[in-house]
Formats: sequence, structure tokens, C-alpha cells
Amino acid sequence: MTSTTPTVVGPQTAQVDAPVATTESWRQRRKRQKAEAAAERLSSPVASTIAVLIAILWSIPTLGLLVTSFRTVDDINSSGWWTALSNPLFSQYNYVEALFGGGGLADNFVNSVVITLPAVLIPITLALLAAYAFAWIPFKGRNILFVAVFALQIVPLQVTLVPLLTIYGDLGIAGSFWTVWLSHSIFALPLAIFLLHNFMKDVPPSLVEAARMDGAGHVTIFFKVLLPLLTPAIAAFGVFQFLWVWNDLLVALTFASNDASPMTAAVADLVGTRGSAWYLLSAGAFLTMIVPLAVFLGLQRFFVRGLLAGSVKG
Repeated sequence: MTSTTPTVVGPQTAQVDAPVATTESWRQRRKRQKAEAAAERLSSPVASTIAVLIAILWSIPTLGLLVTSFRTVDDINSSGWWTALSNPLFSQYNYVEALFGGGGLADNFVNSVVITLPAVLIPITLALLAAYAFAWIPFKGRNILFVAVFALQIVPLQVTLVPLLTIYGDLGIAGSFWTVWLSHSIFALPLAIFLLHNFMKDVPPSLVEAARMDGAGHVTIFFKVLLPLLTPAIAAFGVFQFLWVWNDLLVALTFASNDASPMTAAVADLVGTRGSAWYLLSAGAFLTMIVPLAVFLGLQRFFVRGLLAGSVKG
């Protein structure tokens, strides 16, 4: 029986340790083969062609919106946007009217910038400090507090609106930019702390210990050792938060007054008050898309690098 090959299954072979190791390696080999087969299917010419077709279909409404935003009022009211391909007649009048004329979106565009930049910087700054404390400063109840922060991600945003409105009213800041900044920061902090903590925790402990041996304190370790390593993660979350805040409508409609309303709330108001003015709506809608589209295309390499940073660190 000592000459039994690994393919023979019987009572004698079940008494040795070899079958367990063989089963584990077989499962790993099956997973690897499945992953290779899936990667081959996804990179095949057929899959690439389907992906390109889906991308073209999804881009057609955006193309139609762009073409409509540059057409004259008479052409928009008399024919579809696709007729512009055979009879091109374009003008920038719609954008001028949307920003400075009947649309009045210029002030709302400035409000969007004023709202978005602090709403991105505040949660990132607070989350970095909290993530460092959770990752590298031992204190009593640290794990329980971190789990509590993590659990806040499942709290629906809608259930917090009325309590926050009450608090803002008591503080006397209702309707100002502060309410929008604080609300976006509160809603973003749990996810920001969780993501940055995971990236910060993956930094080799020997690196931090070496800095401590050289006499570095928490401030030096945070700014000179950890912060440069976290740049991809910060950029990735910053892009994500920027897109979320710029495209937000619920928080703006709930907390911002008319003087502080962003582009999204102004365009939604145009739909209700001037729903038949397609030349204003198309131009206003495309104006809301320009900035997030430019930010994503300009910073997509940092966004992807931040998403992949955790898989190559160590």
C-alpha cells in the first residue's frame, strides 16, 4: 500500500495528511483557472465590441444634450437634435441666456464652487486625523469606537434631515453655507475615516517605529512619514467626494436657502418654472456636467491609483 498513487482514494490514503493539502491546492488551482478564464472572456474581441457598443449607446443622450444646447430656439422647437447633423446651425446664445439672462445660473455656479471645495477639504482633514488616531494611537475603547464609526455608514441620510434642521435652527445658521458644509462633512466622515484608516493601517509598522526611534513625534510621523504615502488614497476619496457634492440635490434642497442654492437646485427649479424652455434647460444641464466631467477626466489616474494602492502596498 505504500506505493499508492495520489489519485487512489481509499481508507489507507485517508489516514495520512497528504489528502488535505491536495484538496486545498486543487481548490486554489480551480480558482486560478476560473480567474484566467474570466479574464480571457472579458478581454476577448467580442466582449470588447459589446463594451464599445454599450459605451456608444450610453453616450448618445449626452451627445444629444450637447448638440441641443448649441441649437437655435426655432430649431429646437421644430426638429430633433439629430437633424443638426445635416443642417448645422449653432449658437452660444443658449449658454449666455442660461448664465446671465432668464436662467440666472451664474450665481448658482459660483455657489456650487463655494459649497463643493470646503465640503471636500473639511471631511478629508478631519478623517485624516481620526484615521491616524484609530490606526497608530492606542487608547481605551479604540476598537469599539471605530466599529461605531464604521456602523454610521448604514444610517440612511433621510432620517437625519429633520434633526439636523432643528439643530441648525437652534444655532441660528439655517439656510447659510455652513449648513451645507456641515451636512456634507457629517455624511462623508464615516466612509472617509474607514477608507483612510485602512490605507494608513497597511503602512508597515517598522516604518513608524523607525521614525519613533529617531525621535519623531506624532505630528512629524503624520506629516512627514504617513501623509506622502496616503496621497493616492486622499486623491481618490477627494474625487469621489467632489463628484458627490457637486451633483447633490437632496442636501441642497433641504438645507440651502435661495441665496446659497447650487447649480443642481437651480436647474431643478428651471424644470418646474420654465419646463418648455428647452434652450435654457439643455444649456443649464450641460453646465452642471462640465465641471465634474473635467475633474474626473483630469484626475482619473489619481483616482484609479488610489483604488489600487491597497493591493500593491507592503
